[in-house]
Amino acid sequence: SYTTDTKSREENKKTIESLYSLSVDIKKIRRLKEWVLLQDVAYVKEIAGILQDMGADETAVANILERCPEAILRTPEEINSQRALWQLVCQNEKQLIKLIEQFPESFFTTKYHQNQKANITFFQELGLKNNIITRFLTSAPNIFYNPVEKNKNVIETLQRNYLNLGGSDANMKIWILKLLSQNPFILLNNSTTIQDNLEFLQKNDFTDHEVLQLLSKLKGFIFQLNSTTMQKSMHFSKNVFNCSDQELKELVLKCPALLYYSVPVLEERLEGLRKEGISVAQIRKTPMVLELTTQIVQYRIKKLSALGYDVKSGNLESLNGTKKDFEVTYGKIQSKKERPIFNPVAPIHIED
Repeated sequence: SYTTDTKSREENKKTIESLYSLSVDIKKIRRLKEWVLLQDVAYVKEIAGILQDMGADETAVANILERCPEAILRTPEEINSQRALWQLVCQNEKQLIKLIEQFPESFFTTKYHQNQKANITFFQELGLKNNIITRFLTSAPNIFYNPVEKNKNVIETLQRNYLNLGGSDANMKIWILKLLSQNPFILLNNSTTIQDNLEFLQKNDFTDHEVLQLLSKLKGFIFQLNSTTMQKSMHFSKNVFNCSDQELKELVLKCPALLYYSVPVLEERLEGLRKEGISVAQIRKTPMVLELTTQIVQYRIKKLSALGYDVKSGNLESLNGTKKDFEVTYGKIQSKKERPIFNPVAPIHIED
């Protein structure tokens, strides 16, 4: 543990000189994490040496230490252990140093080394490819800080529920790996939350097959919800769309956003669509449009309007999907508009 009391302490001159010799922007460190410069012991040259040994040039070393100055407080032994650990899933040191440049905080968090090591082994045994594990290490490092038993417990709960809901043994591994790849943060939840949310859906008359459908469509977000917010969102949607319980169920299966977005978010998005002249009846036919933010909807309507396409009078399918999906739809509408009308069977008039 390091002290963050900056009032009664002076900067470590040796640390400052060592950082200066590496062309590190010391002002930047003072502004962001001055406490690092106050510590009695730092390993500036040693950590820089390890990074250089992995292939980092002078600029890369300076950038890494500016973004994560606490790296210099780790011992060389800790960093070498972390290096060996990350090499288990990296193709080579060139890829490793590139990841450290992009995500230094993830690499230099050495406190949970044993948990990280056990979890990497567990994920490999589970069947996750190394490139997915490296993505987890950088974008979702918290899941490696858990004791491996906790992560195993969450995975076992998912597997058990998948089979109980009618999923097959043959597909279970693929399903689990896909779910984890889409949303590794499900591992930060506990087994009780998972169980409670699934029971909530079953109590609301979703069949086992439908719950399984939702599990896949929600990409794991269902585990970050709770029954109170889901109940409020469903009640809100039922009133807005003036529909029966069965119709509401069908809408939720079409658009799980009605389940996982809070009432204020749904209200804001509905209001944004109404301001664009879109009716509630249109939204009910294509509820997936509520998955998009108001800004995205406005941008897409503007682009389509420029082509003479009026979403107010048609269906909203053209607004849906990812950025890539929309670009494909937009391209089709654009080419259709630009294509000359040609009738292949019309007679050709040739003047004599």
